[in-house]
Amino acid sequence: MLESHPHAVEPEAGGWLRARRARIALWIAAAEGIVVAISHDLTKWTVLALAAISLVVWWVGRHSSAKIVRNVIWILAASQLLALLLVVLAVIVKWALILGLVAFAVLGLAFLFFDRR
Repeated sequence: MLESHPHAVEPEAGGWLRARRARIALWIAAAEGIVVAISHDLTKWTVLALAAISLVVWWVGRHSSAKIVRNVIWILAASQLLALLLVVLAVIVKWALILGLVAFAVLGLAFLFFDRR
């Protein structure tokens, strides 16, 4: 009589959270990435420290008997690692931009100095 639905949420306590944990982690990481982008450099180190702490918490609590605890720990670790990825990408892009500007300046100077007109 009851049909199983492929998107059905598990009836136990952590079912709703498990079904939405990736989306929640992405939103947390996006919000944290925005905060890091508009604040000082100290927050980049804070994100690194939080990612390290969240990995330790995940490692210790991943075998918890409570599904809701495992899901919350998973969201914590995933969101912090995604935020760390955003910080690393921002640093790489920033340095790529600086290197590109330096290359253009060097090329511009070379064109000016070697112009024979």
